[in-house]
Amino acid sequence: MDSYLPVSWSTVKAMIPQASVSAKDLSNHDLVLRCQTGHRPDKVAFAELVRRYQPHVEKVLYHLAPDWQDRADLVQEVWIRVYRNIRRLNEPEKFQGWLSRIATNLFYDELRKRKRTAPPLSLDAPLTFSDGEMDWEIAAETPEPGEELSRQEFYGQLKAAIADLPEVFRTTIVLREIDGMSYEEIAELTHASLGTVKSRIARARQRLQFQLQPYLDA
Repeated sequence: MDSYLPVSWSTVKAMIPQASVSAKDLSNHDLVLRCQTGHRPDKVAFAELVRRYQPHVEKVLYHLAPDWQDRADLVQEVWIRVYRNIRRLNEPEKFQGWLSRIATNLFYDELRKRKRTAPPLSLDAPLTFSDGEMDWEIAAETPEPGEELSRQEFYGQLKAAIADLPEVFRTTIVLREIDGMSYEEIAELTHASLGTVKSRIARARQRLQFQLQPYLDA
């Protein structure tokens, strides 16, 4: 009886001519590995990474800097930094988190350069809430046309409410809710204490709930 052993692409890639395997057929992990081979990243593999992750970078920067007119330039700069530093990534499976950090660090770099000051907005809402939490998720099961329209309207209102938050609170809530970072990761990235991060997220959620409540009631 023949026996078979599981073999991954990473194990046998040296046995197959590189040109015979389309970059679109590779996993994200293997695309990163291919980009780490040689003196410069493989152009085809890198282009495929850009194609797959461009929407993610755009989303992160949109929520961090909704009123910046040069976000496209920032997106381009993110990929320039990725191209120059991808060989330093020791864990290819964590590429998306690493990419998010590059985008966020670039945002902070630009923020410091511009010395941008946001207009003061008080997060001390006149109403108090029991837990300061809100439901960020909407069921994804094939909605009716009317439900889909309501969903789009809600997320439009949500984006506007996030954009209206003061810079420090918007950044923290985006890293948590949009990018899925842990409290500890956010604390490390923003150079804030864990307690400060939790407080900012709770108050940002409270502000968002307060702003969206009239829409939800309607």
